[in-house]
Amino acid sequence: MKKVRTRFPPSPTGKLHIGGVRTALFNWLFSRHHKGEFILRIEDTDVERSSKEDVDVILEGLKWLGIDWDEGPYFQSERLHIYQEHVKKLLDEGKAYRCYCEPEVLEAKRIKALKEGRKPKYDGTCRNLKNPPKDKPFAIRFASPQEGKTIVNDLIKGRIEFDNQELDDLIIQRRNGLPTYNFAVVVDDATMGITHVIRGDDHVNNTPRQIQLYKALGYPLPEFAHVPMILGNDKKRLSKRHGATSIMEYKDAGYLASAMVNYLVRLGWSHGDQEIFTIDELIEYFSLDHVGKSAGVFNPEKLLWVNSEHIKMTDDIELSKLLKPFVEAKGYKIDDENLFIKQVATLKGRANTLKEMVEIGAYYFKEEVEIDPSLAKKFLTSNILPFLEFLIKKFSQLTSFTKENIQQIFIEYMDKEKIKLGKIAQPVRVALTGGTVSPGIFELIEAIGQKRVIKRLKQAQNLIKNNS
Repeated sequence: MKKVRTRFPPSPTGKLHIGGVRTALFNWLFSRHHKGEFILRIEDTDVERSSKEDVDVILEGLKWLGIDWDEGPYFQSERLHIYQEHVKKLLDEGKAYRCYCEPEVLEAKRIKALKEGRKPKYDGTCRNLKNPPKDKPFAIRFASPQEGKTIVNDLIKGRIEFDNQELDDLIIQRRNGLPTYNFAVVVDDATMGITHVIRGDDHVNNTPRQIQLYKALGYPLPEFAHVPMILGNDKKRLSKRHGATSIMEYKDAGYLASAMVNYLVRLGWSHGDQEIFTIDELIEYFSLDHVGKSAGVFNPEKLLWVNSEHIKMTDDIELSKLLKPFVEAKGYKIDDENLFIKQVATLKGRANTLKEMVEIGAYYFKEEVEIDPSLAKKFLTSNILPFLEFLIKKFSQLTSFTKENIQQIFIEYMDKEKIKLGKIAQPVRVALTGGTVSPGIFELIEAIGQKRVIKRLKQAQNLIKNNS
């Protein structure tokens, strides 16, 4: 088996979307699994709709996901001379011809065929033209075989047969000299030595045309694998109405790149019952044999769960680096990196996204917390004052502000006053966070930090005295 070479050829006419990302991932994982090469090609021959900004967004998205490439990015706009050489070859060999039909005439014929219930294929007007007109603009069409069948041996869908009579003479070069998609992609894949074309199954009907072009140009065929589409929960093609579809929207919403990769690969591929994978595991296990034949349904709740699992799996230091921009985006400052890592450790099992981590852990990052009056009335009462005074004194004396030492101070007071933790933990939690839900009280106090804890306990102390 020769070296595997796969490719991802996005068009820079919009953002990088979920479907395209999964296609890129399947190609990337297949090449990495087989120790092959992954090529990035930008299909930018649609000059009016293509933009450098969209190219940058595509590259940014791939880099965020960790999808690296061995060659490229190649740009079709820089390869026009290669397509023209291949067009000339087909013209010289009588496998292509000039078509002088006006676009409006072709459109009228197409509409007439549809009204009459016929397939709107080109009628071959210029195929055997004896006296071609001079100085008239023309497109170039491929002289498609008219008899027999074209067979696609798809690695996912199996054998598919196409009747050649159903395939018309497709345009391979437009009047403006630019190649059409089906022609450019064949020339690119052939000259770049692509061995496996893995793409969405909306391209199945393009494949027999492309196979004919490969054969006409004298190139060996790659293996084809058409992956089922991704659908929304209404079983319709995934679109904006189903939620975010641009990959960078998920980054901005606080999803981890590793979780997005995990979820999208699992959306159409399986390895037993395993749901959560590392990147290394995906590379080790990935194979086209386990790509399903039916469409995957995008489930935002499932993605959220996968993301929460990856947050738990991520090393505290690495997670703190990922979380930092979200903290700063809310206008908070991180003064102590070591303390921040401890804060992250207490939050990672409680949130589904990085954004949510900031929201539920806001008490770590705010200078002061607001205490709900109803909670103050219930928990911050005069009978808790002696304990707050005790904590302020003991915490001020600590030279090592660890949860073990903090716990020991609590135990000392509980033993002395013969009370249980439940009686004193919740008032302290309210004083420190402004609410009643948080990580364990000792981990919480350690992670807030000695200076800020003492300050908040004093504020609670003053609040109680003022209310009294």
